[in-house]
Amino acid sequence: MSITLSDQDKSTLRTAAYGAVSLMAAAGAAGNPQKIAANAGIALGSATGLVGHVLADYPKKRDLSAKSVAEIADRALPALSAAMNLLNEQDPAEAANFRDTVLLAVEAAQSHQGQPSPTMARMARRITEALDAATGAATDNGAAPAAAAGQDCPELRKAIEEIVDSGFLGVSLRVHDERGAWAGSAGVAELGGTAKPPVNGHVRIGSNTKTFTATLVLQLVAEGKIGLDIPAADYLPEFGLDRRITVRMLLQHTSGLFDFLGEVYDDGTFAPGITIPYGPAGKEWVDNRFKTYRPQELVELALSKPARFEPGTGWSYSNTNYVLARLLIEKVTGRSLAEEMQRRILGPLGLSGTVVPDASPEIPEPHAHAYYRYEDAGEQKTIDVTRQNISWSSTGGDMISTTQDLHTFISALLGGKLLPAELLAEMCSPHPTGIPNMDYGLGVFVVTTDGGGTVISHNGGTVGHAALMYGTPDGSRTLTAALNSVDDADLSIGTAFQNAQRRLLNEVFGGGQADPAQPAN
Repeated sequence: MSITLSDQDKSTLRTAAYGAVSLMAAAGAAGNPQKIAANAGIALGSATGLVGHVLADYPKKRDLSAKSVAEIADRALPALSAAMNLLNEQDPAEAANFRDTVLLAVEAAQSHQGQPSPTMARMARRITEALDAATGAATDNGAAPAAAAGQDCPELRKAIEEIVDSGFLGVSLRVHDERGAWAGSAGVAELGGTAKPPVNGHVRIGSNTKTFTATLVLQLVAEGKIGLDIPAADYLPEFGLDRRITVRMLLQHTSGLFDFLGEVYDDGTFAPGITIPYGPAGKEWVDNRFKTYRPQELVELALSKPARFEPGTGWSYSNTNYVLARLLIEKVTGRSLAEEMQRRILGPLGLSGTVVPDASPEIPEPHAHAYYRYEDAGEQKTIDVTRQNISWSSTGGDMISTTQDLHTFISALLGGKLLPAELLAEMCSPHPTGIPNMDYGLGVFVVTTDGGGTVISHNGGTVGHAALMYGTPDGSRTLTAALNSVDDADLSIGTAFQNAQRRLLNEVFGGGQADPAQPAN
């Protein structure tokens, strides 16, 4: 849909968005208003599409920050409603984008305050009410409502209910498309409970971590600190890597390196790596699920095993590649992966719900629970494994996020906000994997849908948690989801996991192939 905004309209959007930031800063003045405003202002930078261009053009000198809470509210709250109304009239998708961006900024403003003050909490409610009042008016006028546009999406509701029926405990889904944004959940957050999973709860995202990591590496490539086609051994000489293995091969899974989680060969034989929850060592993994593995240890184990093929001559999904990418980032920057991720991606996008846990077993609230079923002395046992030391996966799949943060990340990435155009094109350039309609770029799968379209994706999971992340190549339509289940050593949930991906792809993008990343990858 085409959309035309006058200069006055653009001024209204900027006054509304930055007014909300100023309102939260003024309300939190007993704390650190400069930091509150900075955190929230960074979150506004996550806006995509037309809204992103309008907000990015706001002049540096802002006239709202020095006024009282009441004065700012008198100006900002009406502007929020006006902004939503004018966007709803022209393009509900942009209205949904604007609403999500403002609420993300509000969340970022509160995220570093510990327990937000009553004044901040009250202002957050008033901002939300101003946005939603306009949404309600749009609905009454027959226009598609922003952010709630999916309220009348029975096909999405049915899809997540069918996924629960297939064997999952619960699923939370978020879709952003031309109709706006929709989010909902089905099933239960924990065994024996009745509460649904939180719509924007935290989840262990598994292999989606690889896309974040690849983006970091490519940012360093853009700065000339890393060369894509330079031998990885030049940066990490301590491992004695085959000098034919380039940085590109690590990101592309064409290095041939053994996967430290173990390898299943074409003849069906399995070569074990570290103790993992899949296969015959389920009880052993349970007993050691709080053990810490260091990245160097995982790489050294992998390098002690025969390579699958000569570098660059095949494709094989190996978590070892991404642990080496982590060590490469840390070597080049002199900072930990967590610090660099916060500095370059999480902070600038306002991803306050995303965590690089390293060896911490904790997961922030709210979250749905993850479970594991295993055999002990001939008896079946099911335990809660929501808390676990995910260092056994490391950068192969250790991050925690939310469906909102995953949407913000993938839309910003594909919308060109994180990488120069030429490197984004490299990232999404398909390399054959041998899997029908599914190629691999640099940290992303490139999926051909049944209708001949293309979506960019990475999915993953780890022991009772799973996450989906899809976007059109321009980031204008996204699907993100979080799932929780009772997992087991036989990966019996695996078929349902792939069917869930296919079911949602068909519904949102017109069909496609599920990506093969199994839980724990």
